[in-house]
Amino acid sequence: MIMTYVFPQPFSRNYESLLKRLKLRGMQPKTIESYSHGVRRAGAHFEYQIDNLSKDQLTDYFSQVLDQLSWSTLKHDLYGLKFYYAYVLEKHWPGAELTKAPKVSRLPDIVTVEQMQQIVNATRILSYRVFFCLVQHGLTPG
Repeated sequence: MIMTYVFPQPFSRNYESLLKRLKLRGMQPKTIESYSHGVRRAGAHFEYQIDNLSKDQLTDYFSQVLDQLSWSTLKHDLYGLKFYYAYVLEKHWPGAELTKAPKVSRLPDIVTVEQMQQIVNATRILSYRVFFCLVQHGLTPG
């Protein structure tokens, strides 16, 4: 199902250009949806007057986004607006280095034998322990 949006001019024209340029730059459909959703959200916030935003306006906006949503949403909105400024408006992006997401630590893709043993030893539910033991020894359950 394709969503059709009705926006005031010139936002409507620029939004259509954004969608075309995202596609022509080889963006995946999920990326296009994320970036365009961010631009629509910013458009609604600024009454569809987003072509000359200041650093202060963007600071306030992204602060509000982070208060209400998540870092992931903020990043998609930021990247969408950055793309919009660079490829639709062909203007300098005033939000450069405006935000920096917190560093998160991820679990490694591969664990050492010692780490796997710690996982097994820390597991208290017997069925999970059996599963981890099987995985540790390269066997498949079932």
